[in-house]
Amino acid sequence: MRILFQGHGSLRLTTGSGKVVYIDPYAGEGYDKPADLILVTHQHFDHIGIDKMPHSDGCIVIQSFDALAGGRHHHFSACGLDIESVPAENQKHSRAECVGYIVRGEGLCLYFAGDTSYFPEMDGFAQKQIDYAFLPTDGFYNMDASEASRCAEIIGAKHAVPIHMNPKQMLFDPAVAEQFTAKNRLIIKAGEEIEL
Repeated sequence: MRILFQGHGSLRLTTGSGKVVYIDPYAGEGYDKPADLILVTHQHFDHIGIDKMPHSDGCIVIQSFDALAGGRHHHFSACGLDIESVPAENQKHSRAECVGYIVRGEGLCLYFAGDTSYFPEMDGFAQKQIDYAFLPTDGFYNMDASEASRCAEIIGAKHAVPIHMNPKQMLFDPAVAEQFTAKNRLIIKAGEEIEL
């Protein structure tokens, strides 16, 4: 699998079988590949650009209200991936309207936190054996880099990646990235794609 950090809170995952998954599309470039799956963590404008890219036939869109249908978190299966919706919350984001996603497939487990700060269920995430955790760090809408660093230690992912760094909608803020001091820190710059 490969992941492109498009900037701000937007990511594009490409599976080994060639399926293309967009998470919170809005920012940056890299919307040329047709989407097979789109995951939206909440309904704020900077996370819901689901029409920015072409859609493949049978494209599946999972929005926060799907993930929280009936007031509970749901599991999904799509594109050979298992998708678990999990809580997300802080003073600016209600857990009744926001989710994160834990995505498993091809031997990897990825956590896309969406917009959040620490929440109690995070204490159990180490048991999920997460390989990559993508955590907001802006300190205005969400936890700051210091709290995100503490959350990274709690989660215990092999790699913790700072995203959503600046409330002024900057794609990437190197100063904030450097303030993220988790031992397992992996900095990916906006526009950079890595192999997982």
